[in-house]
Amino acid sequence: MSERVLIAGGGPSGMAAALFLTQRGIPVTVIERSVEPHADPRAATYHPPTLEMLAPSGVTDDLHSNGLIAPRWQFRDRREGLVAEFDLGILAGDTPYPYRLQCEQHKLVEMMERRVASSPLATIIHGTAVDEVAQDESSVRVRVARTDGRSECFSGSYLIGADGGRSLVRKSQHIEFKGFTWPERFLVITTTFDFESLGYAYSSYTMDPVEWAATFKVPGDDGRGIWRCVFPTRPDENEADLLDRSRAAARLAEFVPESVSGRVLHVNLYAVHQRVAATYRKGRVLLVGDAAHINNPLGGMGLNFGIHDAHSLAGHLIRAIENGDSAPLDRYDRQRRTVAERYLQAQTIANKELLEESDAGRRTARQREMRAIAADPERARQYLLRTAMIEGLRAAASIE
Repeated sequence: MSERVLIAGGGPSGMAAALFLTQRGIPVTVIERSVEPHADPRAATYHPPTLEMLAPSGVTDDLHSNGLIAPRWQFRDRREGLVAEFDLGILAGDTPYPYRLQCEQHKLVEMMERRVASSPLATIIHGTAVDEVAQDESSVRVRVARTDGRSECFSGSYLIGADGGRSLVRKSQHIEFKGFTWPERFLVITTTFDFESLGYAYSSYTMDPVEWAATFKVPGDDGRGIWRCVFPTRPDENEADLLDRSRAAARLAEFVPESVSGRVLHVNLYAVHQRVAATYRKGRVLLVGDAAHINNPLGGMGLNFGIHDAHSLAGHLIRAIENGDSAPLDRYDRQRRTVAERYLQAQTIANKELLEESDAGRRTARQREMRAIAADPERARQYLLRTAMIEGLRAAASIE
């Protein structure tokens, strides 16, 4: 099979698409703006289905060698402590990986890129970005701009837009990005403070009507582990103040019972959106990952969902190429866009609303409900099937 697929973006979704396609004999050209993978704090949680999808390539083994297994996760209350703990071991009959795995996003990209680069079917070009897209009935053509100012053109049978939330590929096809932006930004503080000493699981969500928090452990550069803490910010807070390390340490010190002065490694600030593209397909142009959908990070779903997009698209694209029939690509759009709207957006919005509930009565009732679910094996399993992204994939597979 010789029909080369162009991939705009070499982040997790784009590199996953390249990995899945080259494994199946499809040649690819990956066009990536950055010279090096972004090492700033981004996603780091991998759910069971993602580990299943990456296993045949050996990437899941790499993740196990370099990551942390998180068999449980918690809901907590900022004042009362532990509310409920969910043990993913209850999913042992549903997946060979009944746990979350935590490993920084840039490490995953490096793992996938090594495998893609070793394939004779793959070309990876760094320091370039797509700035123009044209297509006809039989091919798609892109112009790319290099960091040295030169331009170059590439042609392929299809173009996968994996170029992020501000996707030029999506914009070039005039595809609406429907949704909204949250008024608050999320502050991510990376620290050496050990939350496990306070009874926190490797992934925990702390409810509070004023300042909720999400905490999770990642391996760090030396593998010994560091913690990331996500806090909401007020819309009127000054960006420079928020990014000041001493102020970040003071904010963190209000959350833990001891001084964390000198223990803040990084401080990052992100705008947060909930958006889904109006279509994932326009002719020979297809969208995956953040180019197709963006959401708040609570629950660790965005990165995983993009890899699931790539896995689904690879299968549908191969069928389209083999049969000369574009119908599988329309099915890809229906399947992935539907679950993005019904599961990804709904679950991440619900996660945020649960953490920030301001009505004391409703908060108490929801915490009581979480305890009841965690205590009932069948209810816990059903809940974890949804939050571990298994239910959404099963729903997608049922869409014709």
